[in-house]
Amino acid sequence: MSTSLMKTLASRNSLQRLGNLCRNGSTSSTDPCGTYDLVVVGGGIVGCATAREMLSRHPSLKIAIVEKEKAVAMHQTGHNSGVVHAGIYYTPGSMKAKLCVEGLKLSYDYFCKNDIPHKKIGKLIVAKNEKEVKRIDELHQRGLKNNVPDLELVERDCIGNYQPNCQGQKAIWSPWTGIVDWGLVCNHFAEDFKKMGGEIHLNFEVTGFSELAESKGKGELVPISVQSKNKCILAKYVLTCGGLHSDRLAVMTGCDLNPRIVPFRGEYLLLSDSKKSICVTNIYPVPDARFPFLGVHFTPRMSGDIWLGPNAVLAFAREGYSWFDINVRDCIEMAKFPGLYKLCFKYIVPGLHEVLKSVFYPLAVKDLQKFMPEISVKDVKRGPAGVRAQALDKDGNLVDDFVFDGGEGSIGKRVLHCRNAPSPAATSSMAIAKHISDKLETDFKF
Repeated sequence: MSTSLMKTLASRNSLQRLGNLCRNGSTSSTDPCGTYDLVVVGGGIVGCATAREMLSRHPSLKIAIVEKEKAVAMHQTGHNSGVVHAGIYYTPGSMKAKLCVEGLKLSYDYFCKNDIPHKKIGKLIVAKNEKEVKRIDELHQRGLKNNVPDLELVERDCIGNYQPNCQGQKAIWSPWTGIVDWGLVCNHFAEDFKKMGGEIHLNFEVTGFSELAESKGKGELVPISVQSKNKCILAKYVLTCGGLHSDRLAVMTGCDLNPRIVPFRGEYLLLSDSKKSICVTNIYPVPDARFPFLGVHFTPRMSGDIWLGPNAVLAFAREGYSWFDINVRDCIEMAKFPGLYKLCFKYIVPGLHEVLKSVFYPLAVKDLQKFMPEISVKDVKRGPAGVRAQALDKDGNLVDDFVFDGGEGSIGKRVLHCRNAPSPAATSSMAIAKHISDKLETDFKF
């Protein structure tokens, strides 16, 4: 028997004995505890992808996912635009740029292998004026530096070849951009994980982490008790992928409060059935570097719907999918956070414009008409919304790249946090899973 296998079996036996303590009432938990080598907190696409990747690398490990909702993919994963991004926008050399391009190829391979419905419909990024033409040339160069596959510059007279009736001065054509149901993909990851022997605990909202007192002084690694209401499970190591609650989970293990998560709601409009056929590809504006979000765009969906948007407005709850979703705790935290005030002051004019577009959606239609003049207010209605977990530092700067962090002390040093994973996290999920798994293997000696 190999040394590494003997260590794994010994560790598991140790954890099992401690699990028996929990079942026999030695903790305050009223429900039986599970015992695991690794617990992943969060059943979104990053958490499920990473749990799947770790178990495929280490089949002998006992791994669990805990998720506070009744199913996986209930928040950001299940409420996004469904775009498979190609990696054009991101700063060359950043983790976003590298992992998005890598994740793009891994994702398409996975879709095909598992018969997941998807469409590689492409994307046009369209410049409306000469000022934007200069920016689009710069964006094209950025995409090339990021190794985005098969990018093309499209002159004015040829834009209609890719999207009939679309108007602009110049465009970028990205043929690898596509669409998929990321919630469905996440569920496939979760099913893969369970088939390999992984366990998923739903309705398990983590309220804290502690060391099991009964095990201290025994010369063995003290397990971490991952606590929820009236139950707990034991883990040798923990990975958190908490999305909208990632900062709170990090603070529980001794990490700094920053970066803080500030929720931004993105609201979509729906194109009427009579006009759905006019949109055959994703149509995006040229992003303005002065502002933090991409602007309204046309997004075909796998369902056949066409989503128009989103805007970006501050949500009054971390899971606030409408103006009427208000969480007092979330609002108090935001009111006490100076970084939010600095951000609002920096973007006060565009921020107010976003609020107006939310209340009076015909204003958003005017933005859309710059690309497709034939669309009118009567052709749209209010649609779904998602909430973006945007990390913000204390100076009011949006944290643009993925952030991974560890805590302090005997618990914190055995916990890895994924603290910021906004778009393109879904496209990048399989690449992020490889990156995190590499880090888990290095830091925790799996």
